[in-house]
Formats: sequence, C-alpha cells, structure tokens
Amino acid sequence: MTEWVLQAHDLCKSFTDAKLQVEVLHGVNLQVAKGERIAIVGSSGSGKSTLLHLLGGLDEPSSGSVDIAGQNIHAMKPAKRGQWRNQTLGFIYQFHHLLSEFTALENVCMPLLIRGLTASEAERKAEDMLTRVGLKQRLQHKPGELSGGERQRAAVARALVTQPQCVLADEPTGNLDQKNALQVYDTMLELNAQVNTSLVVVTHDETLAARMDKVLHLNAGVLE
Repeated sequence: MTEWVLQAHDLCKSFTDAKLQVEVLHGVNLQVAKGERIAIVGSSGSGKSTLLHLLGGLDEPSSGSVDIAGQNIHAMKPAKRGQWRNQTLGFIYQFHHLLSEFTALENVCMPLLIRGLTASEAERKAEDMLTRVGLKQRLQHKPGELSGGERQRAAVARALVTQPQCVLADEPTGNLDQKNALQVYDTMLELNAQVNTSLVVVTHDETLAARMDKVLHLNAGVLE
C-alpha cells in the first residue's frame, strides 16, 4: 500500500486585482509518495510558487485542501499548522534566507531548537548535516563569509536536518551558476536517498527536472 506523504485535493486559488478576479490554480490534484521526487515545471506566471505556498501551508487556498502526513493542514489553527510544518516539512527557496547575524551552524540548528531539542543535541545534528553537504570547515562562518553555492548548501542542510517527510523547494538553484547548481542538485538528491524524504521541486531547470522520478507541468493553473 502506497504511503502518501502529501496530497492536494482540488486546490483552487484566486486573487482580486483592481476588482478583477484572477484565477491562478484550477482544481489541482497531487499525490506524493514517501521518498518520491517530483519536479513541477511551467512558464513564469503559471502559478508554480503559489502552488508550493499552498502545499506548505504558507497561504490559504480559495477552495480544496492539503493533507500532510494524513492531516489536513488548512483545517488547523495557525499555531498548530506551524508546529506540524516544523515536524513534517523542509523548505528551500531560490534565495537562501539564512540569518546573516548567525553562523552556518546556528542557522541549521534553528529548526531543531524550535522542535524542542537541547542546544547540544541540535548542534550535533546540525554539524553532522553540514558535514554531509561539504561544509565541515565552514561551521562558524556567517552567510556573508560563504560563497553562493555554500550558502545554498547550508540552506539544504537546514531544510533536511529535521529529517522531514517532504521537502518543498522553489527554484533552489535559480541564483547559482551551472557548476554550483549541479553541486546543490547532487547534495539534494543524495540526502533525499539517505534520509528517504520526498522532494517537490519547482524549477525552470530541465537538468534538475530530468533527474526526478516524475515531471508535472503546470499550464494555465492546471497540473498535467
């Protein structure tokens, strides 16, 4: 029996712009199995980032629902939803969103501390994950002291350090040159295999999409 980590049911999203109703997503259905790697591709403005925000509970759908690990996240109160996201999801963005005043180690510790781990246990797990992504010598460096590729690998480490059931990634290598992009791809896919977390990646990059188990196309708000 397939274990579904994430399921979207008839997701619709519309915005009101200058009194006009703009329909962005039309009845999107999606199922992600444990360990599965899915790429979502589509032209700019097709609604890919909007879909990812709904899947992660960062925005509310106009209608429809999202189940993560069997729980309808849009039926939860905000505090419970935030707690459930921390327990089940990891996020990677085009911009790394590391906190500039903290070291790489401290940045990767944060989701573990939010989860309630002790500082020493969080540091142990964060150091192990940063070592896995090739940053063992950069633990005490702040983001401004890291290269673009290193910052994004630290962001991957932060997303995966809690061993989430699913990672949602929005153009995770969009700001990197090809060499660094390939290193980040390799890191993501290697950790995906090691941790057995699912990946849902929004990307324009055909190279990354081709390395996933499944490629879905978002066209005019419809997932094909």
